[in-house]
Amino acid sequence: MKRTTAIVSAGMLACAMHTAHAQNPNPLDIRACTGIESDAQRLACYDHATGRDNLPAAQKRKDESTEIPGIFAKDRSDHKIVVASGNSEVSKPLSLLDSRWELSPDSKLGTFNIRGYKPVYVMPVFATSNQNDQPSSPNPDNNVTSPQQLQNVEAKFQLSLKTKVWQNIFGENGDLWVGYTQSSRWQVYNSQISRPFRETNYEPEAMLMFNTDYSVLGWDGRLAGIGFNHQSNGRSNPLSRSWNRVIANFGFERDDWVVMFRPWWRVPEDSKTDDNPNISDYMGRMDMQIIHEWNGQEFGLMLRHSLRGGSRSHGAGQFTWSFPLIGNLRGYTELFKGYGESLIDYNHNATYLGVGVSLLDWY
Repeated sequence: MKRTTAIVSAGMLACAMHTAHAQNPNPLDIRACTGIESDAQRLACYDHATGRDNLPAAQKRKDESTEIPGIFAKDRSDHKIVVASGNSEVSKPLSLLDSRWELSPDSKLGTFNIRGYKPVYVMPVFATSNQNDQPSSPNPDNNVTSPQQLQNVEAKFQLSLKTKVWQNIFGENGDLWVGYTQSSRWQVYNSQISRPFRETNYEPEAMLMFNTDYSVLGWDGRLAGIGFNHQSNGRSNPLSRSWNRVIANFGFERDDWVVMFRPWWRVPEDSKTDDNPNISDYMGRMDMQIIHEWNGQEFGLMLRHSLRGGSRSHGAGQFTWSFPLIGNLRGYTELFKGYGESLIDYNHNATYLGVGVSLLDWY
């Protein structure tokens, strides 16, 4: 008992010793703190011994704001950055692009943290009036000769995550990310053919992203990047589909709006083994995505086109809407019209409507 009292007294004495050398504490002060039983007093002792109680309040807020948000965190106000405002510093919520791509120096969270990429959702109902029961391609080896017994109502789900593998490649700018997206269409209600997965698309990619700072017509140009993208459905002929692309990214934002432009170039393949030689005329050569957040809801519009005229002019549009339900669970709806809802349907024109729930939105 006397020994414990002596240790506690030594700890309290260490906390009381406030000297001009608090920024370079005596290790004995820290060891003395271990004898304090009260959590609050022990923390105060550690803060004093390490000199943290001498930090400016703005610095403390900055340290606390660098906590890594959860994968499914939605509230951007939980993660803030400290910015200069006149002669003082204030904290403010991250912008939409900052919340996903860690663009500004104060929003950097380091490498190998799992982050959200594209929406993560489950739609028990994903319906169309024009199911593609006989996929085709200009390559004779990729034509289905007999119609499949498919239902027009199925389920669809998507998983999409990314992580930063290299931060600040060029000074304080340039981050290398790797991402993976998987989306599946499941004939779960089709018992006649044993409820198969009709189509699953696998999409790994690597992206080099840069923080930019310029304005165009009132929009802040915040992001520019270049990446390599592979997308395939992992199936054998005649249902095999795949392509590789080099994709550029340009991101603009203001308030609760984001606009992303993504032009791409398809990496050429041998014409004899190309599963889908005309895929660029249907799945396009560029897309634009517009995202708007309002009252906890997120609205998305994707527009895609082949950038060709005449018989080679094809495109697609997709509208999404998500809204709060319970906690991180959100309602999710998707409306798609045009070509290429999936790889197997790259040259198939149809309208799709899905309803379900999401755990992660775009922003």
